[in-house]
Amino acid sequence: MDIRRAEERDIEGINKLLYQVLMVHHNGRPDLFKANTKKYTDEELLEIMKDNKRPIFVGVNENNEVLGYAFCVFQQHIGDNVLTEIKTLYIDDLCVDENIRRQHIGKQLYEYVIRYASEQGCYNVTLNAWSCNPGAQRFYESCGMVPYKVGMEKKLSL
Repeated sequence: MDIRRAEERDIEGINKLLYQVLMVHHNGRPDLFKANTKKYTDEELLEIMKDNKRPIFVGVNENNEVLGYAFCVFQQHIGDNVLTEIKTLYIDDLCVDENIRRQHIGKQLYEYVIRYASEQGCYNVTLNAWSCNPGAQRFYESCGMVPYKVGMEKKLSL
């Protein structure tokens, strides 16, 4: 597998995975996530691909078919009253095609992102994992990640 920055030719493969991710979240929290949609339009994907502050990495096979992706976002709080100015690479989304999971593709993408963040002078790499996706939580913990904050909710009867 080769890992590289996403290109326009990868949109179809990325879209396939965006649908898979959305359905995991929809199945876990249908009250929050719509079915049969995706996070970004094709136009939005093209804009993100041009933005060096929001790199997308894809893992591809020898035929350039997308096996997995990692959407990332650089974050830094310059001049904030409370937060320090550390540079963070936030993994907004990491997905491997559901048909080829457990082949260490996700681990390779994750490790690539970690190396990239280090090369870019980042202090840390962060992400959010939904509680309705315990498999993702276990995966990230197996990669050495630990919780640093917890989001909580109370559903209200309306």
